[in-house]
Amino acid sequence: MNCGGRNDTAVMAAIHAIQSRQRQHDMPRVTSSTVGAVVSSLRMHQWIKNSLLFAAIVFAGEITDLPKLATAIAGFAVFCLLSSGVYLFNDIADRSNDRQHPLKRHRPLASGQLSPAIAATVCLLLLTAGIVGGFSIGYAFGCLVCIYVGQNILYSMVLKQVAILDVMVLAMGFVLRAAAGAVGISSTASPWLVICSLMLSLFVACGKRRHELKLLKSHAADHRANLTGYTPELLDLMMAITACAGLMTYVLYTLSPWVLVRNGSFALSLTIPTVLYGIFRFLYLVHRQDEGGEPSRLFVTDIGLLINGVVWLAVTCFAVHAPPESLPWWWIEL
Repeated sequence: MNCGGRNDTAVMAAIHAIQSRQRQHDMPRVTSSTVGAVVSSLRMHQWIKNSLLFAAIVFAGEITDLPKLATAIAGFAVFCLLSSGVYLFNDIADRSNDRQHPLKRHRPLASGQLSPAIAATVCLLLLTAGIVGGFSIGYAFGCLVCIYVGQNILYSMVLKQVAILDVMVLAMGFVLRAAAGAVGISSTASPWLVICSLMLSLFVACGKRRHELKLLKSHAADHRANLTGYTPELLDLMMAITACAGLMTYVLYTLSPWVLVRNGSFALSLTIPTVLYGIFRFLYLVHRQDEGGEPSRLFVTDIGLLINGVVWLAVTCFAVHAPPESLPWWWIEL
């Protein structure tokens, strides 16, 4: 009897050992390569998009107001958490389609370097932290954060498959960033600036779709069904319309009574040539260099766009912060 009991105990111990090993095998392992894959999936180079949250404080001439600057920085950090969480969610939902893409197939989730379970956990943590951080800045800011998250989840699940609507949803993400930046510092975003952000972000989004269409060619439908709804000619026309609309709204904004009352001069119109050059340079890169697939990376790696952006920022800060009496040739009496 004792021998039988010992045998039963040994059998049960062996079973538990096998089950334990099976559980360890089923559980995703967190290794240094996993951490690297998670960091890569956060797409930190895309955080430059969130710099749009500083537009309100720059154009309002309040960048030297330290409490408001701290709020703007906090808002930027919140959107960095949110955007990385959204990218993870999108990669989880789209990993099978990404495997059909010559570039996206190397992403950690599509290539199998990162477990969907780990990605989902990190995604949930980032989105939760971002939403909590958003409401800590303010109720209105938190509401815009929730709209941003909800819009991107809908985009990843459904809207990215609908031609035209997909690029409009992408563009609305930039509008929400601009609006959140203004709400965060208790300022008001000019309607002209909101429309300009929408038009120029649509322009860039269309360039991104054009690059995808040209890169994938006959295999476009294998990656995403909505790409079959586009043609290079259609996207060229959409880029032309949105570029013209974006430039005109920016010009009207710099020459609007809104700017004159706030800044005391029309010196902001000095930045118009830099905006025009930025549009022309992006068109050149899309049409002549076959670029545009990753606009965020392009804006910080292309020397022409990078220098142009620095010049635009310097002239904008000068126009907004310079005393009106130092700019007599730009001053117009109401």
